[in-house]
Amino acid sequence: MIELWKLLAVGLAVVFFPALPQLSSTMRQNGKHSPAFDLLIRNARIRIIDGSGNPWFRADVGIKDGRIARIGRIDPAAAEKTIDAKDQIVAPGFIDVHTHVESIYSLPAAENFVRMGVTTLVTGNCGGSVTNVGAFLGRIKEKPLAVNLATLIAHGSVRREAMGSDDRAPTPDEMKKMEALVEQGMKDGAVGLSTGLIYVPGTYAKTDEITNLARVAARYGGLYATHMRNEGEKVADAIRESIQIGEQAGLPVEISHFKISSKKLWGQTPMTIGLVRDARARGLMVTVDQYAYTASSTSLDSRMPSWLRAGGLEEGKKRLADKATRERVINEMKEGLKRSGFKDYSYAMVASYQPDHTFNGKSIAEITTQVRGKKDVQSQIEQMLTMYEAGGAGMVYHGMNEDDVQRIMREPFTMIASDSGVREIDESVPHPRGYGNNARVLGRYVRELKLITLEDAIRKMTSLPAQTFGFRDRGLVREGLAADLVIFDEKTIGDRATFDKPHQFPVGISYVIINGAQVFANGQMLDTRPGVALRGPGYALTIASN
Repeated sequence: MIELWKLLAVGLAVVFFPALPQLSSTMRQNGKHSPAFDLLIRNARIRIIDGSGNPWFRADVGIKDGRIARIGRIDPAAAEKTIDAKDQIVAPGFIDVHTHVESIYSLPAAENFVRMGVTTLVTGNCGGSVTNVGAFLGRIKEKPLAVNLATLIAHGSVRREAMGSDDRAPTPDEMKKMEALVEQGMKDGAVGLSTGLIYVPGTYAKTDEITNLARVAARYGGLYATHMRNEGEKVADAIRESIQIGEQAGLPVEISHFKISSKKLWGQTPMTIGLVRDARARGLMVTVDQYAYTASSTSLDSRMPSWLRAGGLEEGKKRLADKATRERVINEMKEGLKRSGFKDYSYAMVASYQPDHTFNGKSIAEITTQVRGKKDVQSQIEQMLTMYEAGGAGMVYHGMNEDDVQRIMREPFTMIASDSGVREIDESVPHPRGYGNNARVLGRYVRELKLITLEDAIRKMTSLPAQTFGFRDRGLVREGLAADLVIFDEKTIGDRATFDKPHQFPVGISYVIINGAQVFANGQMLDTRPGVALRGPGYALTIASN
């Protein structure tokens, strides 16, 4: 068994004590015409925020062969290309640890992320991922991406491959198959195990099943990232379960999109935050991520009983064809709505509904009035079931409280993450977080509300994610590390995407540099695709042992 402490020791050593490049050999030019640096970021008033949370300082940054080669005063004549930062912030590229970008190879520019200053994506969250991690990450060689890419191996996808979508415990053989899939995923470079415990089939798994798989991920230096079993009335129990899994399996815990989605529990974040603080005080590695909005986004069927969805859509439709079963579903949804503190589904907005695009951007209450001529709760639920039977819908749920969002954001263990996929402008009305999340934090919560400092906001987007997920050469502006950088104007940066008009890019970001190459410059996307696959420590250990 690989000892976790050895993996962590190696990772931390590289994070905090990176090997500096041999500048003497770099400066020994091949003749008089070879520049010492490929790219120089300069200006006498450049302010560098290095991602560690420390105050800014003025310097130039010289980049060579995709790495930060020198920080200090640099002669412009020593560089092949120069960027004048004009007193703007130079920060590490933002690392988004919670994305859903399994389709990224169809949109390799990842424009919505790049324009937010994001240079590295972690996908495979909420229990859904590819199961062939090696093929997924390896494809970047044939289909280059603009951004760096890492993935988790997801419990839901592994469970579905081993035993379908059944609502039952796995047999011993099925459990062995799941363990083997997770192990192979970790060997192929997954950074950890994810769960989505409100989704089919993850919702059917008991705690011990997840713990067993988490132990496999732990052997290869992975973490446990979870969309918890409940973010509403039973949120405290769900947090405790998440921490218990990490504690028993011996690996770090990362709680996804930390929130309270029950109106009855608004204001209870001191309690939920306290559970995380207590775990950390016991020596456990527990972090959370968050998007800067009071609305979530997930599927329509997430508001329906889990037993209805067992076996997939076709099985669910068969159950709903039975009058008594349909009535049971309706009653359970009414009870769930009542427990959440919402009077009806006016808070539930359709993001994308394939059978009828006119539903996009409207609430369930509005759609029910449009289709059925009434909007009582019974009719709204009937409309939701009809839409589910037609294939389902993507939704935006306005179910959170701004004070809770702000309390969570202040915590030192909170990372900023979008929970978004790669976007393209179409007829959908998705959550604006996929276009504005990072810029919104820096514009609204840093500059306007002064809720957190600029330095701390950058740390939450860079060095904290890098340390949590083991990206040893990212997340800081340090000599020897990868040259993933974003240049922005702290006075103008901000989001423009709204819930009504989400397909709008942020403002205030001037340059995005990934592995030393410019991918965004002066308001324009470039055709460069310098992204690399970032693999977890299990990959290197597997290569070394072969």
